[in-house]
Amino acid sequence: MAEQTEKVRLDKWLWAARFFKTRALAKKAIEGGKVEYNGERCKSSKMAEVGAMITAPQGWDKKVVKITDVSDQRRGAPEATKLYQETDDSVKKREAEAERRKLIRAAQEAPDRRPDKKSRRQIHRFKRIDSNAE
Repeated sequence: MAEQTEKVRLDKWLWAARFFKTRALAKKAIEGGKVEYNGERCKSSKMAEVGAMITAPQGWDKKVVKITDVSDQRRGAPEATKLYQETDDSVKKREAEAERRKLIRAAQEAPDRRPDKKSRRQIHRFKRIDSNAE
């Protein structure tokens, strides 16, 4: 990485490491308590340092990573993955959750077709709270 410094703001590091598309989204997640720095809530102005443990959401999962390098520039995905190393427990947990989601999706049967007018009326009648209205 060209522009490396000793310390970088956490929101900027999360953006550079491609956890979030914009710094504003990173800041919002940090302020919302979705990101933990060394196991604790923090502010977006917290300085990210090498060796710190971060828990951050990514898609459906939460990643627990250790900062291996700091950068304030956003680069390509292969270079961004060099900024952190995911823990073994985090990888196992993510894979197990992905497998669970896959099994749940496979167990649900998709309908053969969309409901027609008569079927929609029956669904609405079934869902109606007051049984007097028909």
